[in-house]
This record gives sequence, C-alpha cells and structure tokens, in this order.
Amino acid sequence: MNFQQLRAVREATRTGFNLTEVATALHTSQPGISRQIRELEDELGIDIFVRAGKRLTGLTPPGEAVLPIVERLLLESDNLKRVGEDFSAQDEGRLSIAATHSQARYALPMVVRDFRRLYPKVTLMLHQGSPRQVAEMLLSGEADIGVATEALGQYDSLVALPCYRWTHSIVVPPDHELLQVDGPITLDQLARHPIITYETGYTGRAHIDDAFAAAGLQPDIVLSAMDADVIKTYVELGMGVGIVASIAFDAERDRTLRALDARHLFEVNLTRLAIRRGTWLRGYVYAFIEAFAPTLKRPMVERALAGLTEGD
Repeated sequence: MNFQQLRAVREATRTGFNLTEVATALHTSQPGISRQIRELEDELGIDIFVRAGKRLTGLTPPGEAVLPIVERLLLESDNLKRVGEDFSAQDEGRLSIAATHSQARYALPMVVRDFRRLYPKVTLMLHQGSPRQVAEMLLSGEADIGVATEALGQYDSLVALPCYRWTHSIVVPPDHELLQVDGPITLDQLARHPIITYETGYTGRAHIDDAFAAAGLQPDIVLSAMDADVIKTYVELGMGVGIVASIAFDAERDRTLRALDARHLFEVNLTRLAIRRGTWLRGYVYAFIEAFAPTLKRPMVERALAGLTEGD
C-alpha cells in the first residue's frame, strides 16, 4: 500500500469516477491509475469500485467504508508535512483562502495587506466562489481556510467559527423617492419598487426572502447577482432599488448612490470562517485567522478543531 494508490482512490471519487481526469490530476497515465487501484484492491482483498467493463461507475459497500479512512490517511500525510515545514521554515509557505466575492472584495483586503507585511515569505492564494464552492474547496484540500456567510455551517467535516455580524443596506440613486420617506422604511414601501439583490444562497439572501414572506409580500426582484458591485451598477442605471451588505457600500467610493439602513427589516447575518476538521494548521494560519476575527485566538481555534467545547 502506498500514498499514490490512496490518492488514486480519492481522486477517482472526486472526479465522478473519470479515470482520464484522475490521471491528469495526478500527472500520470490512465492505465497507471487503473493498475494502482487494482493493486490496492488486491492487497485489501475487496473491490473498492463498481465496474462496467473497464469503467468505474461507483463505490461498492466496502469502498464506502474504505473511502473515509483513505481521506483521513491523506489528511494526516498533509498534516505531517505541515508540522515539518512549521519547524523548519516557520515564516515561509503558502496559505490558500477561499471566499465569496463579498468577503474577498470588502472584508479581506486590509487583513491580507497587513498579513503580507508580517509574513512576506508566505505566498497567498485567494479563490472566489459561491458558499457551496468555498465549502467544496475546503473539503478537497484546495483551500486552507474559507470565509462565507452561507453554507459553511452545514458540513459535518468542517469546523465553522463565527467571525462577525453584519446587516443589509438599501442603495438608491440620489434622487430616489425612498430618500424622502419620513422615518424608517417599511417592507411594504420597499416592495413597491423593483428590487436588485443577491442570488439565492448568497450574502444573506435567505433573510431577505424570509422577511418579505413573513410580511406576506411578493417583491419584484428584477435582477439578482452574486456581486455587490454588479448590483450597484444596475441601481445606478435606474433599474431598481438595491439590497446589499452594508459593508459593500462606501459613501466616498459610491458617490452616485445613497444608502439607507435596513437592519430593522432583515435579520442580522453571521459570517463564518471554516477549516476542514482534522487539519493541522501552521502558525501563520492562526495569525491570519486572528487578524480577520480578533476573537478567534489560537487556543480557541485549536479547541474547536479538537472537538472540545468551552467547558471541556
């Protein structure tokens, strides 16, 4: 048994049993992948995969039992490398961050800048995606940490830690009639206008939908996007009223727009930082996490990764 065989099994599952993609991912040939898988099966005395001719089509029951063990072995292999690197080159390495657009564009820039000043020899990689894609990048090992508001708390294999709470704002052109409303805007007043906001599953959209539904209102959402800058662009064109994360509005930068506080209309949102359960983090990763969320001190994160609660 060797790690290349284990990687072949893992990649075959991740790629939907496409051995051509497995061979590309592992920089080898398709016959070589087939041989590695078969040799591991012979050694274990089981069939890991269901086959149709030479094609893999799924996992057998023994394969279902084997796969989590394969994942743990490969994770611990990566952890061993990280431990060695942390002691041999404490301030050198790489840090891969997966985040939604809103987090990458508005919440992370100052943290990334300050981190680079402290750790100039650490190579940073920033991946953007939907909340689900952020979770998948963590689970596959492509990302070390992930930041998003939606989805991260839904995966048992991830440790999702609370970072900060935020609210939504309504953005309108400077001559919009909502700016003339006396007192806080109501959902009924907002629903009289075409609305531009986030796609379902992004940046607190569920709380927006829930608020309108609870009020018995059906908003006219004329455009949805995953990018606050896109939303603001179409608001500038007069297509509708925007609902964005408050952090996405900057009065100095967004001079052609005005913002109205919507915290009384929609539930407060919680952004989380997630790490794959069982991962051994290098020292500078803890430093980045604390820079992003000062409440997440290293001992607290370590306890969470170990599955310990506050009283343990």
